[in-house]
Amino acid sequence: MTDQELLSQFQSLGMSEQKAKETLKNANVTKNLQLALTEVKGAPLGDGVGMLLYHVASKMKPQVAHELPLLARYIVERKLDSTLRVDAAIEYILKNVQKKGASLNKQEFEEACGVGVVVTPEEIERVVQEQVKLHKDALLEQRYHFNAFKIMQDVRAQLKWADAKSVKSAIDVEIFDLLGPKTDEDLKPLPKTEKKKDKAKVTPADKTSNTSNGNALITDSADADSNDGANTIAELMKTKVHFHIPGENYKTDGYIVTEHTERLLKEHLKQTGGRVQTRFPPEPNGILHIGHAKAININFGYAASKGGVCYLRYDDTNPEKEEEKFFVGIRDMVEWLGYKPYKITHSSDNFQQLYEWAVVLIRKGLAYVCHQGADEMKGFNPKPSPWRERPIEESLQLFEDMKNGKIDEGSATLRLKLTLEEGKVDPVAYRIKFIPHHRTGNDWCIYPTYDYTHCLCDSIENITHSLCTKEFQSRRSSYYWLCNALDIYCPVQWEYGRLNMNYALVSKRKINKLITERIVSDWDDPRLFTLTALRRRGYPAEAINNFCAQMGVTGAQISVDPSMLEAAVRDVLNVSAPRRLVVLEPLKITLANFPHEKPIEIEVPNFPQNPELGSHRIVLDRIIFIEQSDFKLEPEKGYRRLALNQTVGLRHAGLVISVKEVKRNPQTGEISELICECTPAEQAEKPKAFIQWVSQPIKLEVRLYERLFKHKNPEDPNEVPGGFLSDINEDSLVILEAYADRALSSVEVYEKFQFERIGFFSVDPDTTTDHIVFNRTVGLKEDAGKK
Repeated sequence: MTDQELLSQFQSLGMSEQKAKETLKNANVTKNLQLALTEVKGAPLGDGVGMLLYHVASKMKPQVAHELPLLARYIVERKLDSTLRVDAAIEYILKNVQKKGASLNKQEFEEACGVGVVVTPEEIERVVQEQVKLHKDALLEQRYHFNAFKIMQDVRAQLKWADAKSVKSAIDVEIFDLLGPKTDEDLKPLPKTEKKKDKAKVTPADKTSNTSNGNALITDSADADSNDGANTIAELMKTKVHFHIPGENYKTDGYIVTEHTERLLKEHLKQTGGRVQTRFPPEPNGILHIGHAKAININFGYAASKGGVCYLRYDDTNPEKEEEKFFVGIRDMVEWLGYKPYKITHSSDNFQQLYEWAVVLIRKGLAYVCHQGADEMKGFNPKPSPWRERPIEESLQLFEDMKNGKIDEGSATLRLKLTLEEGKVDPVAYRIKFIPHHRTGNDWCIYPTYDYTHCLCDSIENITHSLCTKEFQSRRSSYYWLCNALDIYCPVQWEYGRLNMNYALVSKRKINKLITERIVSDWDDPRLFTLTALRRRGYPAEAINNFCAQMGVTGAQISVDPSMLEAAVRDVLNVSAPRRLVVLEPLKITLANFPHEKPIEIEVPNFPQNPELGSHRIVLDRIIFIEQSDFKLEPEKGYRRLALNQTVGLRHAGLVISVKEVKRNPQTGEISELICECTPAEQAEKPKAFIQWVSQPIKLEVRLYERLFKHKNPEDPNEVPGGFLSDINEDSLVILEAYADRALSSVEVYEKFQFERIGFFSVDPDTTTDHIVFNRTVGLKEDAGKK
């Protein structure tokens, strides 16, 4: 098998191309992985199986390599479904079956690996509660400075095969219930007693990427294994990011110094007063997405941290795709994230100046009119242009003819005489488009490209730090070349890794396809990762900003699981979303011995941990509704809620109820009502759980969202051979008619609440006076089923 075939095969397991190439360099791992793949050839590989096969291939020792086929089969059959179980399997084999031909005790082996062992959420919750109780005094004393890893270790000691994320989530919930929201004191770091001895000193040179002309930034972290991100953008920019001082552009790697540089920098400083000036330059041909949120935070955040300013500049050089709604939508999202542009500008503001500079370049012999078609210029080794050395006067006349509409669209371009880092020769500076422009109308029929426009607009606006994603590193040579060729001020370009989200699409073309195919409703469909969609789903702007800060600013491209963003959302909503009682799938209960002559009102705090933050009133009547899932006729072991022989408490009502009669629908046989008796909580034995309920409820439409795509990389043909449209999760939207307490009868669009024991929800813009709609933002804790 050739290296290319192996590379393709390894990538099909879920590896990145870089990871697959690194694996090929390791002969032993490659050999093991081939052996494993041969054993499972033809078997379907479920989610995560490929990377478990890689894990066993990389961990397997030569002396027990003959057992690799066995482990591969166990992995494919999902008997070894985690790295924990795989490691236990290897450890068992090393201890017991080192010699080829030695027999393996299957029962003993499977017991050692936890095959078939299922740890339920109820078991996890029970053990976590026990451990939190044991450490209660220390937790109350140290609060959030307490090292919860100790609890994690103790829980895992009892529940060896429990899912680590589920344990961590349960611990977080129990600690939050005990301590409440973090206070200012909790957020303060503990005083450092001593510095890490092995921590190497970081020099400015260490803060650049590992390239000869690199200007890619990394966070100021000397510990390569540390994932100690900042909590806020302000903290990130002030303590983790280091750029050049305005006016000291020449000190950065790769910056080109000319005989005019000193003079131009002095003039630049005189005009800016030494102030940091950045810009956010989106194309107004689509809606911003989560990756843009990182760019917004970096550009606006860095300027703000230095007392500088940030422009919002629309890169409106492609009139055929620009619409007014995109201009408005972009500005709305920037302001929603909490940033106010210093000025709102457009590349089209400078069309006349850009044209005049193009003429200067032609006169200098640095640009020429070319008649090669787009297909002829594709790729990195196209046929050289036969017009590259045409006379300057001829190019000047032809460029004038292009401007005056005398040359057909596609028949000529203006090209620059330079070669980019990636090897592309003579990039296009101007093309002909007989399309009216959103702002300039029919004044122009030639439009500049990004490569030509961007750096020159940065110069015009005296931008100090041109911050962009890593893929623009290949344009840095043209950026510096153009400014220096025209003898104008040259900013510094810094690159950072772009942010990608798993289980998502951000391509404008592909989102349009989802809309036209009616898979999603529009750009703001809450299943998307556009910023309008995230706002509609209920994600707070503060949470998105904090999430971007936690990602840091590095040169590495980041692919993040949505659960990380959801965690940031929970952190904000935990302390900002007031609680309400709601049941999504109601089950009617009649309280046979209701202790009051008529319905009563109960005062309920909006935030039980902080009663001083206000309250609301709810009604308690003889008839109440609970969640259908909170009652079971035949409960499994560890079930803690209502059953025939098990009581449950009603949140805030001060009552404990027990079942006396179960009524069924005569047609369907389904349970339609429970007749219960209630006892005051102070007189009853303490129940195992308290559940939410509603009485005299109002009806809500509740939309429950799951991931839109089934696979992590819906655009990867190896992972999804049928294309992203074939990867749609049909259960990504479920609509329910829920019952809620009357405190939710008056709400505002985007208002956020915690539905107790269910999750965080936000009021959807579809809401009217008579029809209230809520979107589920996130659950109270991460779904253990999401890997």
